[in-house]
Amino acid sequence: MPFDDATDTPDDALMVLYASGDPGAARVLAARHVPRVMGFAARMLGGDRAEAEDVAQEAMLRLWRVAPDWRPGEARVSTWLYRVVANLCTDRLRGRVRRRAVTLDDAPDVADGAPGVVAGMVARDRKAALYATLDLLPDRQRQAVVLRHLEGLTNPEIALVMDIGVEAVESLTARGKRALAAALAGRQEDLGYEDGT
Repeated sequence: MPFDDATDTPDDALMVLYASGDPGAARVLAARHVPRVMGFAARMLGGDRAEAEDVAQEAMLRLWRVAPDWRPGEARVSTWLYRVVANLCTDRLRGRVRRRAVTLDDAPDVADGAPGVVAGMVARDRKAALYATLDLLPDRQRQAVVLRHLEGLTNPEIALVMDIGVEAVESLTARGKRALAAALAGRQEDLGYEDGT
């Protein structure tokens, strides 16, 4: 029997439904998780949306493959997906020559309703500077900082994704933030922070 309204259904139940042949459960899971994992992948890959789409697609394919063996309550679907995406991004970063700078042309366009052209340019410059600086961090620090401060995961969730202790997450995040602050320290004015904040 197909599952028609799965909007409030927990991920574990949707996995069981998908494994039982319900494609509607897969649609709900994809709608629920693809935007976040794609955003995470883009941030990990220096803003490369096309590569992030490939990573998100591969992560979802892997999720569908494990659905028949999914054990409800053992892991959260979101945590499992973040871990897979993190590993796929790490593999891609190791397999390519890193771009050390992101140009303004590579930054995404400002969405409709943006405050104005200048504000959009400042936002793009800030995003490009952040991505370029994130790209300079060691892989584990970058992963912890992105998961914590851009994806909004808690330290215990990050610990599960990265398969490390909470203290290690706190250390990686703190070192990553310090490195970002040091790398961006002299750029407040050119990034539109006239008051130095």
